[in-house]
Amino acid sequence: MRPLLALSNAIDALNEKIGYLCNWLVLAACVVSAAYAMIRYAFGYSSNGWLELQWYMFAVLVMFGASYTFKRNEHVRVEIFYLMLRERGQIWLDLIGTLFFLIPACLLLSYLSWPFFYQAYAVGEVSGNAGGLIRWPIKLVVPVGLVMLALQGVSEVIKRIAALQGYVTIDAKYERPTQ
Repeated sequence: MRPLLALSNAIDALNEKIGYLCNWLVLAACVVSAAYAMIRYAFGYSSNGWLELQWYMFAVLVMFGASYTFKRNEHVRVEIFYLMLRERGQIWLDLIGTLFFLIPACLLLSYLSWPFFYQAYAVGEVSGNAGGLIRWPIKLVVPVGLVMLALQGVSEVIKRIAALQGYVTIDAKYERPTQ
C-alpha cells in the first residue's frame, strides 16, 4: 500500500502546483481584462487577440482547476444522501463514484477530444477573427485537463482504499490522508 500512497502523494503534489499556477492565472486574467478595457477605451485600440487570451485563460482555469478543486474536496456534490451516511459509507460512496463514473467519463472524454486537438494542430488552425490567436494550444487543454482530473481520481481511489483498510484516515477538510 505504501507505493500506492506514494503515487497518490505525487499526483496530489502535481495538482497542488497546478492549482497554485491557476491561482496566479486568475490574477493574470484580471490584469489582461482591465488593461484591455483601458487600452480600448483610452486609445480606441481593439484586438480580438486580447479578448481570446482572456477566454483561453478562463479555459485553462476551468480545465486544470477541476483536478485541484477535486483534490481539495471543494467540488460540487449532491450531499442529500452523502451527509446521512457514516464516515465509512461516505468513503464507499466516494470510491464507487470515482472509480465507476468520474475516471471512466474523464478518460472517455479525453479520448474523444484528442482528435479535436490533433486536427487543429495538424492544419495549424487559427482564429477566424482578425488578430485572433492560434487554436491548437487551447484545444490541447481539454484532453490534458481531463487526464489530470482522472489522475486525481486515481489518487482519491488510492486514499479511500487505504482508509478502508485502516492505513490512513481522511482529513475531511483537505482530503489529505493522515497517518
